[in-house]
Amino acid sequence: SSGINAEYGGRSGGCQKGKGGSMHMYTETLFGGNGIVGAQVPVGAGIAFGHKFKGDGKVCIALYGDGAANQGQVFEAYNLAALFKVPCLFTCENNHYGMGTSAERAAANPNYYTRGDAVPGIKMDGMNILAVREFTRAVTDWMRAGNGPVVAEVETYRYYGHSMSDPGTSYRTRDEVQEVRKTKDPITMVKAMMIEAELATEAELKELDGECRKIIDDATKFARESPELETHEMFNTIYTDMDGSRIRGSDSMTYGIHSP
Repeated sequence: SSGINAEYGGRSGGCQKGKGGSMHMYTETLFGGNGIVGAQVPVGAGIAFGHKFKGDGKVCIALYGDGAANQGQVFEAYNLAALFKVPCLFTCENNHYGMGTSAERAAANPNYYTRGDAVPGIKMDGMNILAVREFTRAVTDWMRAGNGPVVAEVETYRYYGHSMSDPGTSYRTRDEVQEVRKTKDPITMVKAMMIEAELATEAELKELDGECRKIIDDATKFARESPELETHEMFNTIYTDMDGSRIRGSDSMTYGIHSP
């Protein structure tokens, strides 16, 4: 969480040294987002193809929203993934409003799990943590057995606007948001299940909540104290095996030296 918070702020302590921001975060198993809507979907299909080619038993989960589900490249990815039977779980996180337009107004067919044609699809409750866990376990096992890709529609909801400029109330009512918070919030639901099953007490869960808040506070503090990116870093991590090479900047008069 510290690396993510620092990345949001463009700080050198970020997981990409502040160069990626919210759209381009990478780790060994997370291949980032994308500045082009839906462009991560064919990337996911390619990663899954790589897993099949290497025979390493791994799968790729390509996440996209209901707003991106109408992009043409999504359907191209479905087609190629089906042809090559790659282990890719195409997961549409349906929050019902995309950036601010309801699914019913944006899509002629808002049943996103049915859009895979030759790719089997399934719809599930994304607000139920246990359902998500069991679904993911079953589907990834099925894909690892060589059965090819799956399209999943994970029904969910966002309480806030799409971005800082979106109040989130121009296309829905505050009462609707509060109703979902009250009846379907996944954290509230799992807390209730744990107490009912006597897996934890209210006091233990309250203590855990405090620990989580401390983790976020510490990550925020780390991000604020992390220094801004130094200028020479702008020329690094552009190419591999290019250490010591001159890298051109934004104009013909600006150059820097590529270093690790």
